[in-house]
Amino acid sequence: MKKLRRALFDTSVAILVTVAVIVTASALWFRNAVYGDRTLPAAATQVIIPRGSSFNEVIGVLRDRGVLAQPIAFRILARMRGNGDDVKAGEYAFAPHQTSDEILRALVAGVQQTAVWVTIPEGFTAREIAATLADRKLGPARAYDTAFLHDSIDIDGRRTPSLEGYLFPSTYLMPLDLTPAAAAKLMTDEFRKELPPDADARARALGRTIPEIVTLASLVEREAKADDERALMAGVYYNRLRLGMPLEVDATIEYIFREHHSVITRADLAIDSPYNTYRYAGLPPTPIANPGKPSLDAAFAPRASDYLYYVYKGDGHHAFAHTLAEHNANVARYLK
Repeated sequence: MKKLRRALFDTSVAILVTVAVIVTASALWFRNAVYGDRTLPAAATQVIIPRGSSFNEVIGVLRDRGVLAQPIAFRILARMRGNGDDVKAGEYAFAPHQTSDEILRALVAGVQQTAVWVTIPEGFTAREIAATLADRKLGPARAYDTAFLHDSIDIDGRRTPSLEGYLFPSTYLMPLDLTPAAAAKLMTDEFRKELPPDADARARALGRTIPEIVTLASLVEREAKADDERALMAGVYYNRLRLGMPLEVDATIEYIFREHHSVITRADLAIDSPYNTYRYAGLPPTPIANPGKPSLDAAFAPRASDYLYYVYKGDGHHAFAHTLAEHNANVARYLK
């Protein structure tokens, strides 16, 4: 019996020693892998982390770019810290021979970035875009505001009054040392790419210039709520222009004010401004926002109808009318 106890004791000790050795070895491996291994990156390396990447995808990008020497240890470290979901997308410049700890800290804090992802929503004005870039620490809003509203580009053989309407809404990877001129080129180049390939022919068929159609697209962008109504709404504007009727678009009144007005009053409708489409027939002198592709497509391909009016129903859609009497009935029904 004593021999059996002795054997069991010796076995337990052996197991404990083995476990201790394994734990110690694992701890030493992990510590070296996370804080000591500097074999990678072997040289200065630029890495782009796409927006919306999962942590597994981030690890894949870092591994493929030769940045991570110990992917398994990197994953364990992030799990221990609970910050795997806090990685900031963007472009990073990793110096040679950084540890997994340094790389994870850089990704979570957003340091060592050379560029950041910036989303420009559809329908933003030039001033709102300027404020967005400033919020992302890409420079003072005033500098962008000035550039966007005073620079111009050539469209259809004409110089635009400003860049309003031509700063295409999208998601861009923007360098941290971005200049207003570079930002403008990035967005206006994207605008040119998104124009219909036969934009010139379509404009001629509509009896309009491309800048006029972009202006009309900006009205659609600010007024429409549902994509399936954009072409129909564009058709309403073309019908009113053809008949010489004022467009009477509330969004053009909003554009007069530097700060957004959620409610347009009767006094606002009397403002003497070329952007007041209640007082002045025709299109406003410039776009009133930067339209996205659905609104651009709608303005270049309006849906034919006899509608002259519309009113918002409150459910994401509008009620369209052929006559003023029909429109007034819709107003009474939906704008109680």
